[in-house]
Amino acid sequence: MEYEPDTTTGVRGIAAPDDFAVVIDARGLVMMWSAGAGRLLGYRREEVVGRQAAGLLAARLPVSMRRHLAAWEPWTSDVVLRNRHGDRVTVQLRGTPLVDTYGGPHWIVTRAVTTYASAPSDAGTAELWDLTLAQLPLPVAVYDSEARFVTCNQVMSQAMGLTPQEMRGRTLWEIYPTPPMDEIDRLQHHVVRTGEMIFRENQPFRASGEVRDHAWSLFLSPLKDPAGAVSGMSALVIDITEQYWARRRLAVLNDASVRIGSTLDVTRTAEELAEVAVTGFADFASVDLLESVVQGREPQPVPRGTPVVCRRTAKRSVLQGCPESVVRTGDTDVYPPGSPPAQALVTGRGSHYSVGDPPLRAWSTASPARAESIRRFKIHSVMMVPLRARGITLGVMQLLRHRTADPFVQDDLTLAEEIAARAAVSIDNARRYTREHRTALTLQRSLLPERLPGAEAVDLAYRYLPAGSGDEIGGDWFDVIALSGGRVALVVGDVVGHGVHASATMGRLRTAVRTLADADFTPDELLTRLDDLVVRLDREEGPETRGQAEEASGEVGATCLYAVYDPVTGCCDLARAGHPPPVLVSSDGTARVLDLPAGPPLGLGGLPFEAARIDVGEGSLLALYTDGLIQAPDRDIDVGLDLLSEALRRPAANLEDTCDEVLRTLPPDPPADDIVLLLARASTLGADQVRTWRLPMDPAAVAGARKMAAEQLDTWGLAELEFATELIVSELVTNAIRYGNGPVELRLIRADALVCEVSDGSSTAPHLRRARVFDEGGRGLLLVAQVAERWGSRQTSVGKTIWAEQPLPREPERDDGRPRASG
Repeated sequence: MEYEPDTTTGVRGIAAPDDFAVVIDARGLVMMWSAGAGRLLGYRREEVVGRQAAGLLAARLPVSMRRHLAAWEPWTSDVVLRNRHGDRVTVQLRGTPLVDTYGGPHWIVTRAVTTYASAPSDAGTAELWDLTLAQLPLPVAVYDSEARFVTCNQVMSQAMGLTPQEMRGRTLWEIYPTPPMDEIDRLQHHVVRTGEMIFRENQPFRASGEVRDHAWSLFLSPLKDPAGAVSGMSALVIDITEQYWARRRLAVLNDASVRIGSTLDVTRTAEELAEVAVTGFADFASVDLLESVVQGREPQPVPRGTPVVCRRTAKRSVLQGCPESVVRTGDTDVYPPGSPPAQALVTGRGSHYSVGDPPLRAWSTASPARAESIRRFKIHSVMMVPLRARGITLGVMQLLRHRTADPFVQDDLTLAEEIAARAAVSIDNARRYTREHRTALTLQRSLLPERLPGAEAVDLAYRYLPAGSGDEIGGDWFDVIALSGGRVALVVGDVVGHGVHASATMGRLRTAVRTLADADFTPDELLTRLDDLVVRLDREEGPETRGQAEEASGEVGATCLYAVYDPVTGCCDLARAGHPPPVLVSSDGTARVLDLPAGPPLGLGGLPFEAARIDVGEGSLLALYTDGLIQAPDRDIDVGLDLLSEALRRPAANLEDTCDEVLRTLPPDPPADDIVLLLARASTLGADQVRTWRLPMDPAAVAGARKMAAEQLDTWGLAELEFATELIVSELVTNAIRYGNGPVELRLIRADALVCEVSDGSSTAPHLRRARVFDEGGRGLLLVAQVAERWGSRQTSVGKTIWAEQPLPREPERDDGRPRASG
């Protein structure tokens, strides 16, 4: 198969091979199939011979051809065939009727051969022929066999700005040595050398005899004598300026639909709009948005008669650095009432102006910088196009021309308004996303702890990184809860999903964890109760199509890690619900991922959780985190855990530096998911901070307990707390001996508060009640609640512990104004 490429449009036309030949009998059966026919359509001889020729057709034969067939006359026509692969092939063929030796009719179909008509022979016809060429309203020129000018009609002479005598004998490049004439001259030489016709469409350019740019379709045709020898060539030119700009506008619209709105970012979308405008039809473009749109708020209608404040969000120019702009990107500009941009914002309709139009002249002369820019860069045409979406005006686009000679016309305004309408929808979508993202982020940050509690047992540091602006924030959270006895609870969790709903669910779970932690549940029991809560939330918030929602949908779920560190024993109890395991770095620098029972994620319901106890030495570092820290598209989780362990082992001045080192090492930029990192460096309470006594089950032991507690307070320098502490000890020990089981144990802890704990072997929890006037009992815990800052009870493996906490007295100041150490 031979291809003749169209050098302008890129569409391939197909010509039949020279040896194309097919013989068809009167019944329409193929009798002979040449090798050229096989190359053209891809069929082998045995696949075609003996079959109907109509099966090769992909369309009906032309009417004129059918008439020639019926009259048994030769014909030349374009025929649409179908090749072996099912593709349509249009080829020009010639059919010649034949009669075989038996008198049977046949057709021989061959490649059509181009013939050329001779010049008119009689004088009258020749004169009309010359008049036709001379007065043809299209530019026509004739060149000889060396591509040198011979003659042209009047229209061509006017376009070139030269007479035929001035151009005769010269090549096109010698006549007009300016691009794109060099390319056309090369094509002309190709035509006279090969005898091939060439069609070419040229970009707009200005011929020497024209006053404005034109786009042209150029037909370069060989002139052949009856023997087929090339004697010269003709050039026919058709003005396609309007068609060119129509196609150009369509291409700009297509470009806008592809390039504008690629991100949910207001600024980037405005930049894409300016880029498309300058690439397509303007020399300068700026996008000014209302301040509320830039901030993501809901825009209000622009009032009439008041100045309008807009922020320059994007600008582009054909000149480097946008020197014609008088407002810098990011700055605000005030449009006075009645000015062209204010009118576009108020009315919601675009308009185009020339520099001399009164509204534009009044607005420009009011600003010396704008007037100087118009004069310096010879700006001659301006368009103001409002950006409107869903009935609300978001801003205005300004378009200028100073390098393009043609002014803006109505077609340009229609094109700009179409592009602006598409861009406005994308900008509004980006604005809505920005508002929702900020709302969700504000909600999530408000639900996270503003500051970590001061705890003597641990040194704390954390990092929270929301997902990048391209994604919705997740439901990651963390918390640090001070428990009784100087213990500290560390919590890290991750709610399934993203956005406001995930943040709201996170807030509910964090509140529930705090409530359950205050009740002093063990880690596994706390996760069990939290799992029940998540199941209830899922049933309440799942789809209504589930009827009464007897089963969980899985739409609400979370993972969680809950750890309780006791500085007295140096032990940490942990349990996790589908959450990544923590990493423990010992004081000697050894890092290990704790092998804890995984546990199911929260929300499955009915599955058990297991707790584990580990010894945490003095100075050890415990790292809790969410999966966004260790997960990345280009690595496994195990690799992420190794990188985390390595980063935690590196020496650092403090935990804040360790957090920074971890975030420099692990997460991608920007992070694909929310990231929470919580670091806790453990410290234990020394023997001088904890005192424990075992008491007999005898009411007389109460007095001894008060005395021992008072003596210990004197040792610690807390004599001013003796009265309240003796009262607490007396009431709690008395209750333990009277209502509990042995053994009874009294413990005083001096940490960031003074804690008094009384433990016994009974699991019955006390409760506070108010005694009536004649009741003999019921006032003990009420008194404890009055003198203590807070009190409570917790279950232990052998019974219960009742505790009361008092704040330490403020330390006296030294002479230099700083606190003096006490005790």
